[in-house]
Amino acid sequence: MITAPVFAGKRYGVLGLARSGAATAEALLASGAELLVWDDRPEAREVFAGRDGVVIADPLEADLTGYAGVAVSPGVPLNTHPIKPYADSFDVPVIGDIELFAQAREFLPPHKVVGITGTNGKSTTTALTHHILKTAGLPTTMGGNIGLPIMGQDPLPEGGVYVLELSSYQIDLTYSLDCDVAVLLNITPDHLDRYDGDFEKYAAAKFRLFAQQAKDGVAVLGGLAQQEEDWRRRAGKRKHSFWRIHADTFDPWSEEWPALGGPHSHQNVGCATAVAEWLAVDDQTVLSALRTFPGLPHRMERVGEYGGVAYVNDSKATNTAASAPGLAAFDNVHWILGGLAKEPGLGECEAELSHVKAAYTIGKSGPDFAALLEDRVPTTQCGTLDKAVTSAAAAAEPGDTVLLSPACASFDQFRDFEERGDAFRAAVAALAGGAAV
Repeated sequence: MITAPVFAGKRYGVLGLARSGAATAEALLASGAELLVWDDRPEAREVFAGRDGVVIADPLEADLTGYAGVAVSPGVPLNTHPIKPYADSFDVPVIGDIELFAQAREFLPPHKVVGITGTNGKSTTTALTHHILKTAGLPTTMGGNIGLPIMGQDPLPEGGVYVLELSSYQIDLTYSLDCDVAVLLNITPDHLDRYDGDFEKYAAAKFRLFAQQAKDGVAVLGGLAQQEEDWRRRAGKRKHSFWRIHADTFDPWSEEWPALGGPHSHQNVGCATAVAEWLAVDDQTVLSALRTFPGLPHRMERVGEYGGVAYVNDSKATNTAASAPGLAAFDNVHWILGGLAKEPGLGECEAELSHVKAAYTIGKSGPDFAALLEDRVPTTQCGTLDKAVTSAAAAAEPGDTVLLSPACASFDQFRDFEERGDAFRAAVAALAGGAAV
C-alpha cells in the first residue's frame, strides 16, 4: 500500500468502508494516523473493531475539531449529503483517496501521473494507455475509477507512471492532484443529479483537473473542432495536444486492432497515443500495443457467436451518448436497451438508428423507449434481460449482431452494470447450451 509520513499523527474520518474506503483507512493507519471510521454495514465496521488508533463512530455525530480531513467514497453526493456542511462547520476538508494519493506523492520514488476524465470512454482510454506503457516496458499501474484502489497499491519504482481514471466525483474530492498529463475526452450530460441539474457545474468539475496542474503540465483535449478554442481557454495556459493531430498516423478502424473497432475508438486511441507521445513511447511500440490490447469487460465485449449471430456486451454504456458508438460500430443490430434512464429521449442514438434492425426494451424505462422507437424500428417490450436475449436470438439472422447497450443505469434491476453484463453473458451461454461459441 501507499504510505507517507505526511499523515502521521493526524486525525482523519473515513466515511464508507467499501473497497476504496477500506484501502484508504488501512493506508492511513499504516502511516501512523488516527482514525474515526464508519459504514452503515455492521460487517464493514467489524473489520476495524478493536484496532489500535481506530474509533468506530459516525463522523456526523463526532467533534471534528482538529481533524485533517474526512475521506468519503466518491459515491457520497456532496450536494445533498450532510457530511459536507457538517465538516465545513469545523473547517475540515471533505476529501477522497485521490487527494490522499496527491499528498503522498512527494514521498514516492520519482514518477509521473496521467489523469484521464470525460463522460464516456474513460475506462477504455485508461486501460489502453496503461497497456501501451506496459508494452513499452515502463513501470506502470492504473487506478482511481478502475482497477484496485490507488492507496492500496504498492508504490511504483523510479520512473513509474500512475494512470488514473477520474470521475467528476473523484475530481470533486481532490484539490492538489497535479497531473503531469491531464486528459479530457468529452463532456455530455450525465450525473446531473449530483450537480443540481446544471450541466455547466458538471463541466466545471471536469475542468478542475487542469486547474490543479502546474503550468508545465500537459493537457490532452479530445473535444470536437468547434470546442477547441473554448477548451484550450478553460484548460489554462499550458502545453496542449489535440487528439485530431494523431488521426493520420493511428487509424483506429484498423482490422489489426480487434478490441478497438468502431468510430468511438477514434477518440480513445487518439488521446492514448497523444499521452504515449508525450511520454516518449515510440510509434512501433504504440502500434504493437494497439494490436494486443484485449479491451475491457462490459465495453463492446464480444461474448460469443451462436448460429452466425454475434453477441456483444456493452453494459457499461449507461447513457445515450455512451450507447451511440456501439450502434455505429455494427450493421443489422438487435438492440437491447433500457434500465434506469439518466435523461429523456434517445440523445446521440438518434443519429445511429439506421444501424438498428430491431429493438428490445427492458427495465423501468422500457415503455418510454418503446414509445420513442416503435414507429421507427420494430420494437418488442421484453421487460427483463433474459427475455430480451431470447427474443433477439429468435429474430436475428446470420450476420446480425445482438447488442446489449442499455443507454441507462442498471440499478432498477441489477446491482451494477457489471452484474447486468454478466447476466447477458449467461443468457447468451444458455442459448449455446451452456457455452457461447
